[in-house]
Amino acid sequence: MNTTKYDVIVIGGGAAGLSGALALARSRRSVLAIDAGEPRNAPAGHIHNYLGREGTPPGELLAIGRDEVTAYGGEIVSGTVTAARKADDGFHVELADGRAAHARRLLITTGLVDELPDVPDIAERFGRDVLHCPYCHGWEVRDQAIGVLGTNPFGLHQAKLFSQLSADVTYFVHTGPAPSEAEREQLAKRGITFVEGEVAGIEVRDDQLTGVRLRSGEVVSRQALVVSPRFTARADLFEPLGLKPEELEVGGHVFGSYIAADPSGATSVPGVYVAGNVTDLKAQVIVSAAAGLTAGAMINNDLVEEDVQNVR
Repeated sequence: MNTTKYDVIVIGGGAAGLSGALALARSRRSVLAIDAGEPRNAPAGHIHNYLGREGTPPGELLAIGRDEVTAYGGEIVSGTVTAARKADDGFHVELADGRAAHARRLLITTGLVDELPDVPDIAERFGRDVLHCPYCHGWEVRDQAIGVLGTNPFGLHQAKLFSQLSADVTYFVHTGPAPSEAEREQLAKRGITFVEGEVAGIEVRDDQLTGVRLRSGEVVSRQALVVSPRFTARADLFEPLGLKPEELEVGGHVFGSYIAADPSGATSVPGVYVAGNVTDLKAQVIVSAAAGLTAGAMINNDLVEEDVQNVR
């Protein structure tokens, strides 16, 4: 770091963080983005539904974004933030390697962690043929034999969504809620079949998923498996700032946690903004990038008002 004081520190170097940093750098703000190098979509081969960047590898998009930020004078460093606290005139941030920096405002874009069901081997294949989002990867498994793992109420909804992409969808009840007779009849009309019993693992051959193995030993042939992770915001580090993650509950089931913010990205803590999956669990890459831009613009507006008021 050339200096320890900035207008804004961005914690997180994904699409949301880089987009916010770009907006701020183009507004001639001194901005530092700190990237721990742990993007959520690292296992995925490509980004989808990003207009103009359809099919771009995630790492390539981030490399382009970093070049754009630094071209406007923004700074980007690799490192892990270990502490963030309020200071008299802003915020103090510490990194694991002993470096420290100070800023008037913080933009937190640390994303979330996908907590996967406790089934052997699915974590290693997540983002490839173990999926969770029909909009992220659905086209890539179209017309394949797709399994949906029931672990929470969202599984039945996923089965409906993926039946739009394939006529061969099987819902594994596993530990999820058993569908009612009415639901079974409704889903059967969409061509969805049901398999009772607990799933014990998956079968892989030649680095391709080939089946879902039940506790009974039966193997059901499948080419892709859809799961429902718990989406947990990477936000525990920021509780000393006064930012405590809230639970997202739908129909009595907790789907994840997030940091609450208004549409501009402003949190309940003055001077601290959030963008991307740390606050919006369903945001895809293009949505996170847009949220980063919005937050960056709002932070600049905030700083402009402060600068005007402090003119002597």
